[in-house]
Amino acid sequence: MGRRSKKPAKKGRGMGVQPFTPNLREQRDGVRLQKFMASAGVASRRKAEELITAGVVRVNGQVVRELGTRVFPERDRVTVRGEPIQAESKVYYVLNKPDGVVSSAAGSVDERGRPTVISLLHGVSERLYPVGRLDFHSRGVLLLTNDGGLAEALTHPRHGVVKTYHVKFQGKLTEEQEQLLRDGVELDDGAITRPVAELFAFRETATNVWYQIGIREGLNRQIRRMGEAIGHPVLKLIRVAIGDITADGVPEGEFRALNATEVGQLLANVKLAPEGRRGRSGGAGRPRGGQRDRPKAKKS
Repeated sequence: MGRRSKKPAKKGRGMGVQPFTPNLREQRDGVRLQKFMASAGVASRRKAEELITAGVVRVNGQVVRELGTRVFPERDRVTVRGEPIQAESKVYYVLNKPDGVVSSAAGSVDERGRPTVISLLHGVSERLYPVGRLDFHSRGVLLLTNDGGLAEALTHPRHGVVKTYHVKFQGKLTEEQEQLLRDGVELDDGAITRPVAELFAFRETATNVWYQIGIREGLNRQIRRMGEAIGHPVLKLIRVAIGDITADGVPEGEFRALNATEVGQLLANVKLAPEGRRGRSGGAGRPRGGQRDRPKAKKS
């Protein structure tokens, strides 16, 4: 448990230690000083703001107290109490999360004493954060990185990055219930889910059916709540992909570094889905159109 996978893509050499690359706006306008300090591992963004207002941060030898100050990491010299700082190299990992582990970056155990995904990342020195979340009893693909910009883009629904799951519902769904899930279903808090990217059955037992479901948003416990809304609770939930990234070949509880091609795919996912687009759909029977008021699901 918790070891690096013995079969990493390219052994992780490409993107396990990748220098920070500013996005287009940051290349043009610079990076906020507190964001740069946080990305360098100096402190959290809030603590970095406190250091700036305390007057212990200098940019090119000049004390800076203004929180909106922007810097260009490749050419500006930033020091904290006289010590120069550099942006922490960006790293990208995929973990095959097991059941019974919390998707949290707050130490190796949470406040209830349960193990977190950080406890599985032996040998990783960087401060990593999960991209999105998998609940305690869900398994499968979980990305971890210190690249906050990419993490934010991947989880924002405007980019339409598809998260693919294998889901075992309790009982068998009717065609009407399947269509409700495809079109969007009203959850317990009144939120209506967006149309799914794909939904089809791929395995059937005497009492249950497994579905592959692709969603473009990531509401809290979304798929489990979708099952509850139609009267078929989720018995098992496994995330098998984020975009094109899978954990194939990675045993449960282990991880590997993404290679350059995979990181490039993630970047392409967000760059090719600008604000306002839903992203490209996949699979048969995928619905189109925006969110509209829909009737609540009828429970069987």
